[in-house]
Amino acid sequence: MSPEPSTSFDRRAIPDAASESHWETADGSRIRRIDWPVAAETARGSILFMPGRGDHYEKYLETLDEWAREGWHVTASDWRGQGISGRLGKDGLTGHIDDFGIWTADLAVLWDKWVAETPGPHVLIGHSMGGHLVLRALVEGRATPDAAVLSAPMLGLVGTPGPLWLLSAVSRGMARLRGPRQPAWKTSEKPGALPEDRGALLTHDPDRYADELWWRNARPDVAMGPASWGWVAAAIASMRVIEAKGALERVDTPVFLFGTTNDQLVAWDAIARAAARLPFAELLQFGDEAHHEIFREVDEIRGRAMDGIADFLDRKAPRQS
Repeated sequence: MSPEPSTSFDRRAIPDAASESHWETADGSRIRRIDWPVAAETARGSILFMPGRGDHYEKYLETLDEWAREGWHVTASDWRGQGISGRLGKDGLTGHIDDFGIWTADLAVLWDKWVAETPGPHVLIGHSMGGHLVLRALVEGRATPDAAVLSAPMLGLVGTPGPLWLLSAVSRGMARLRGPRQPAWKTSEKPGALPEDRGALLTHDPDRYADELWWRNARPDVAMGPASWGWVAAAIASMRVIEAKGALERVDTPVFLFGTTNDQLVAWDAIARAAARLPFAELLQFGDEAHHEIFREVDEIRGRAMDGIADFLDRKAPRQS
């Protein structure tokens, strides 16, 4: 069982035990990270957490701190072009990438550096787009964790029917027509504002959703709006890499996947198909009781996910003697 959430934990402050810094990509870009260090001789192991599209690690401080209290050395990082690690789109709000392979190459650099400086066993966890990129890194052999956890991984998008080869051609055409760095959708007439119904897509917990809005005010640079047309094309191309014949079957890492059939952003069917193809996968299914961001759901639902992760890691990434 994972520890009870700390009633005294302040989700709107960086914990005293954590430290923020930067790491450098292969081309010298500076990317933000946060660490909860633990002495190697007492550590349960180490967890590297990678957030989703438009995300920033401030949203997950409660979860990261909970793992740290279990004895894990915990690290979380921005992706290039997200959080407070710059922007690649046409403006300061649009999320863009030319190729998801740029991100998995960045992850490979961070992974090698991080593994060398932290105690094992080493666990890689990703949420949504982060879960997609963690799985792609496993497929490509860019990271070799003892175990991996994927929260609502973005392996398919809701509302985009049709085979990936057709979606790929359409998305590339739209990127050429509209401009690859142009936003692919509008969220509000006011730049940077969030749509009023966004919270209902993410969590049943209004307080945890309000935490994200608080951080957007406290640290305005974390705010991100829609993805670019280039991002859409790159995302679908990356899904084809993961879906390729034999790709998932070659992954020999134990993988714990969880998500909800109620997800209105990522496709549950794609998550279930991936779990069936991965040789060493376990799948935890939620329903109407959960929205997309299960790490920020109400206590009962979030607790089920945290307990499932704890049990999986106890079996697949046990403490090193």
